[in-house]
Amino acid sequence: MWVIAISHRKPRALAVDDDRGVRQALALGLELEGFDTTVVSDAEQALASYDVQLPDVLILDVTLPKMSGVEMVRRLRSMGSTVPVCMLSARDEVDDRVAGLAAGADDYVVKPFSIGELAARLHALVRLHEASGHSPLLLGDLVIRPAQRTAARAGQALNLTTREFDLLLAFARHPGQVLSRTQLLAQVWGYTWRVDTNVVDVFIGYLRKKLEEDNRTRIVHTVRGVGFVLRTETTS
Repeated sequence: MWVIAISHRKPRALAVDDDRGVRQALALGLELEGFDTTVVSDAEQALASYDVQLPDVLILDVTLPKMSGVEMVRRLRSMGSTVPVCMLSARDEVDDRVAGLAAGADDYVVKPFSIGELAARLHALVRLHEASGHSPLLLGDLVIRPAQRTAARAGQALNLTTREFDLLLAFARHPGQVLSRTQLLAQVWGYTWRVDTNVVDVFIGYLRKKLEEDNRTRIVHTVRGVGFVLRTETTS
């Protein structure tokens, strides 16, 4: 009788923070939460480690020596990397946090943070990133290819970040259906608990800007007091 051993690999987390105490807490806490964790103190070390072994998720402090976390996210996205990124920031770094999201980060956690909550968010990022679709979705002049994680409108490719693509995909899988902020937080960010954040509205703004380039008509609409809906010629 043959026995086949199946290996369930831990997700690889790469954490970047210049505070030694934070690095130690992340190394120990995330290992206990099921991650194979590497910690480094600056972006240059992170990029070197990234080149050796691709992480499943990146935890990145906003303020780093030599190269900021925002600059590192921008560099990774310019290289075509889609690795999920969670930013760490102090409460008074709102502008930097917004800049990180605009550069392509997927989530942020404010210091001081709970390792348990951070780990839950990271697991959600990994799970959502690994989830893949198959057949292209055709909605009016919008074409989405989930397996390739690409989208185009009116024949023009949309340069979407990882989170913007996930948000568009959530709408495309529920065309004509109004999705509340709570539903979007669960489907796109993986949050199954109460979260006080305007992250949905922020990313709706980013997504609309790219969908509406070249004076294209609006297809992601706000339903006041309820949520948001994707309406195209085929769903109106």
